Amino acid sequence: MKSIYTKTGDTGTTAIREGVRVYKDDPRIEANGQTDHLNSLLGIVRSLLPAESEAAVMIRDIQRELMVVMSHVATPGGSANPRRLGVDDLTLRMERYIDTQRGGGGFVLAGESTVTAFMHAARTPARTAARPLVS
Repeated sequence: MKSIYTKTGDTGTTAIREGVRVYKDDPRIEANGQTDHLNSLLGIVRSLLPAESEAAVMIRDIQRELMVVMSHVATPGGSANPRRLGVDDLTLRMERYIDTQRGGGGFVLAGESTVTAFMHAARTPARTAARPLVS
């Protein structure tokens, strides 16, 4: 596992792509922190599923896409990011999958299973990440 800290000291700034330094309260840092949190929770969910199940494969694809999204968020204005975003395609896949899994419709209470509990926990940082992205 990579180190969980950078060993560069805390001056209130952090580096984004191309070594550009921004304050830690920059909306991009908040968005990427929440996206990283989401990715970690999805990793827990994926670990609870059969490795090659449709749901596990989709979650792995979502996690990979989240990493691409984070790289775009961390790309300074005026710079190009060579990584292609596949959010639209992935969203369609997820919507089709959800439609096949829905039983009676309506809201599902968190805690019906460990998997659904963690999926609900993952929904929260997904929504939280959206707010600084709008900024």
